[in-house]
Amino acid sequence: MPEAADSSPRRVTLPHTVEAVPIARALVRDALAHLEEPTHSDTAELLTAELVANAIQHTVGSEPIELVVELLPTGCQVEVHDCDPAPPGNLSHPGTMPDPWQEGGRGLLLISTLSAACGHRTTDQGKAVWFTLPAV
Repeated sequence: MPEAADSSPRRVTLPHTVEAVPIARALVRDALAHLEEPTHSDTAELLTAELVANAIQHTVGSEPIELVVELLPTGCQVEVHDCDPAPPGNLSHPGTMPDPWQEGGRGLLLISTLSAACGHRTTDQGKAVWFTLPAV
């Protein structure tokens, strides 16, 4: 039986490699299994994968990234922290539609379209990019 939402965020340090993406997806799936009111686990996994992949692709170096999953009474919030303070792009207006023949370029569009809210903020170590999803 799922538990009530725990207000303390779950924090996990992930390697700055592509291996972090499936690990992050699994961690989000596991965290959301504990929600009393289910949320869109598949959507949360997809958006988490996008945030982690962007952090790996667009930050220089090998500093680890951090995944933070917070279970809320109304759903969840997922953050990915990296060491680059530069903004990830405009999450409220991710730009023009991506070329349908290109493999990449849809991450911010997916995040802004499928989440209830999203954004970024600077941190002492760089930035955090986040999204929220409501309970179903």
